[in-house]
Amino acid sequence: MPDKGTKKKLTHVEEGEASTPAAEARTFVPTPESKAKAGKFRLFAVLSWIVAIGLEVAAILQLKVQPIKMWLLIVLIVADLVFAVIGNLLWKKANRFDPASEKQKVKFFVQNQLGAIIAVIAFLPLVLLIFTNKDLKGKQKGLVGAVAVVALLIAGFTGIDFNPPSQEQYAQQIEQVKSLGAEHVYWTKSGSRFHLYQDCQHINTRKTDEIFQGTVPQARELKNITELCKTCEARWKKEHAAAEIPAPAAEVPAAEVPAGDLVPEPVN
Repeated sequence: MPDKGTKKKLTHVEEGEASTPAAEARTFVPTPESKAKAGKFRLFAVLSWIVAIGLEVAAILQLKVQPIKMWLLIVLIVADLVFAVIGNLLWKKANRFDPASEKQKVKFFVQNQLGAIIAVIAFLPLVLLIFTNKDLKGKQKGLVGAVAVVALLIAGFTGIDFNPPSQEQYAQQIEQVKSLGAEHVYWTKSGSRFHLYQDCQHINTRKTDEIFQGTVPQARELKNITELCKTCEARWKKEHAAAEIPAPAAEVPAAEVPAGDLVPEPVN
């Protein structure tokens, strides 16, 4: 993509590019590097969730110990929340590197919303046991119960993916950029869209000190950017519309016939 130039630091994201096979229209195939990263993130996410559920079990056992230590119960709930949130964030990051297909509806839902499901498992039984525990007094039950409910809501919220990635979405975005004649896109650390032009007014600003260049999947993997800059798209269309306007055809002057060559019309 031609641009007007910029003095900003340009960082090229070095990584193998994902491909979209012609035989499989609108199908995204992640690179081996992306799959490996996704595997690591998922492994750490599962380990974090296991710790969270273990802390839940410890909190449930604490409810059966007399007298109940309120401070210890609250510490266990907070620690449970921390590990649940860490697992949720790692799992969602893994899905950006290796997304599921929308064609497999059950797998697509479970893979993208697994964090919310784990949050329910890690907190709902504890919440129910707290509010049904007869050994907790009214104020104690209200305090611990409120902490557990808030933890459940936070863990559930961070586990939900409101804009889940999919193989079809990746493929569509790649084809969209390729149809505009670009192989790479640009983005910034704080941006929410990828751009076709390095000198786009939305990223080439005084506040920007570094611009990243890479593929559409890399913009999604690293920054979860899912939209193309409307200004860049409009600029591309304007430039190419002007280039495609054909030049007006030159008028061909009528042939001049010498007066001596005029042939008189026959008289009837």
